Amino acid sequence: MGILSGNPKDEPLHYGEIYDLWTFSVKAKGCVSIYQAYHYHAGDKDLKNLLDDLIKQSKLEEQECDAVLINNGIAPSPSLPERPQANLNDIPVGARLTDQEIAPLIAADIAASMAACSLTMGKSIREDIGALFAKYNALKAATGLRILQMSKEKGWLVPPPLHVKRPELVEA
Repeated sequence: MGILSGNPKDEPLHYGEIYDLWTFSVKAKGCVSIYQAYHYHAGDKDLKNLLDDLIKQSKLEEQECDAVLINNGIAPSPSLPERPQANLNDIPVGARLTDQEIAPLIAADIAASMAACSLTMGKSIREDIGALFAKYNALKAATGLRILQMSKEKGWLVPPPLHVKRPELVEA
């Protein structure tokens, strides 16, 4: 029987897992706050629905990461105060984020989160931690596809330079 065989939840966390859980929890708490702010700025119904889903997912990530930390004797970071409600029409036009600005900010955040999830999965030695971040990675991939499709449909996507000239095929 190996040194770390048995129930993964009974195995100790290594420092990298602790740091990744802690920082991912901090990020999730920040995402709840910023996604709420984006929600107040958003005018598009589909974008608001996506933001609602992202807020729920971020709250779940926060709870799950904090639970693992607490179960292992590590104090999680403090939660941020609840953001006060705001109405889109009360936000001055010059201070208002547009739907076209919010969508790529979400997409970039999701891409960075997927990279962080993959890194944590790769260095985890506890199967439950690797599986937790694999779940987050899959959810973020699905959400990334959702925001991409929405951005294309609504004309918000600003593509990078496209290579449209294709080389001619040479027949032998």
